[in-house]
Formats: sequence, C-alpha cells, structure tokens
Amino acid sequence: MKLAGKTAIITGGAMGIGRVLAEGLAAEGANIVIADRAGATEAAAEMAAAGHAALGIACDVSSEQDTAGMAAASLEKFGAIDVLVNNAGIYSSLTPQPFDEQTADEWRTILDVNVIGTFLCCKAVAAQMRAQGGGRIINLSSGTPFKGVPYLLHYVASKGAINAITKSLAKELGGDGILVNGIAPGFTLSDGVMANPVQLEKLQEISLRARTLQRDQLPSDLVGAAVYFASADSAFVTGQTLVVDGGAYFH
Repeated sequence: MKLAGKTAIITGGAMGIGRVLAEGLAAEGANIVIADRAGATEAAAEMAAAGHAALGIACDVSSEQDTAGMAAASLEKFGAIDVLVNNAGIYSSLTPQPFDEQTADEWRTILDVNVIGTFLCCKAVAAQMRAQGGGRIINLSSGTPFKGVPYLLHYVASKGAINAITKSLAKELGGDGILVNGIAPGFTLSDGVMANPVQLEKLQEISLRARTLQRDQLPSDLVGAAVYFASADSAFVTGQTLVVDGGAYFH
C-alpha cells in the first residue's frame, strides 16, 4: 500500500490506459479522482463498488474552467492533491496520414488537448501541491518522439512537447518539492486502439516486430511505472521520461 492516504487525479481515467492506471493506484491505497469528458461518474461508481475511494468529475482538460473545477472538487472531497496523472489525450481516434494531408484544425485540436490540457491541469493543482509541501505530476508521453514515427506528425509533435514540459516544469517546481516525470508507452492495445481497425492494421504488427520483448503491450504494463513515480520509491527522481515499450527504443 505505497499510496495509502494519498489522493491521485487521473485525467482521461474513465476508460483505456487511464482507467487501468486509476485501478493500479487505487490498489496501492490511493484515493482516486477520475476526470474525463464522459463516463467519469460511472467509472468512479464502479471503483467505489470494488471498495476504493473514488470520485468522478466531468472535465474537458482543454478548458481552464473545467480543470480548475477538477482541482477544487478533488480538494473538497479528499482534502489534498498528491498526484496528478496527465493521461487525457487524443491518439486512438487518429488515422495515420502524410503530414501534408493533415489540416491546421486537426493540429489545433490535438495540441489543445494533449499539450494545453496538460499545462492547464498542472496549473490547476500547483498551488495546492505547493501548500502541502510537495506532490507528483506524471505526464503520459509516447515513444514516438524518440523514434521519429511518420504519418502522425501532429500527435508526435504534441508528445515531443510533453517531454519538454516534463523537463522544464521539473526545474521550475523542484524547489517546491513537486516532482515531475513522464511515462512514454509504446503502441498499446488500449480500448480506443482496439476500436480502431486502421491503427491495428498499420501499427500492431510493426510495433511487435520492433520490440525486444516479443508480445503486445497492454495498459497494465504501465501501472508499475505510474506507481513508482507516484510513490516514495522515486523521491529523488524528477525531470525524467521513462520509455515503457518492451525494448523497442533504448532511452
């Protein structure tokens, strides 16, 4: 129970990777706040029925009003904000395509959620973490910026920005005892990916062949890294992005 008594917010936590991370942190004793555009209340109710302390909040991470409300509701319910997992993002709905066929509107939508959303969530919790004397921010990045994956330039650019945010914010918040780290998954068979036949056709087999560990990556493969960064085990680690992809990229 490495997180007993701690409160963790997981954005995009109603399904997929976010839901699995929420359950993994709850299994270590954390109070869980699921923030998502849809399904947050239902997901929290299911976790509560399983014996976990959970709160669901409807939240669009690209909205400053919503993210401020997310932090306020978390504080009102549990009295603290110890961990923020910035998981919400646009990926599984995307279809790989040449960069010159992508539109500026598509870029803006992805950057609004993946990058601006991460910024707004960090901004929303920072004051409370400072008041508590510390906290943990965990940003979900991707292995794609390290490898230079083609045909997803808007997404890859957004996750490259997350890597930069992780480093810069770690420097800025270190004096406040707030640790900022990232997790960079490989191609993961999340709920959203499994519902996208184009991604499965184009990316599943090529991702599998590129790995040292020859199997599909599942959302549960990311839980250990999240618990590590959320717990005292990583008390002297900040500004790092851990690639968790079965050895496709050595970082």
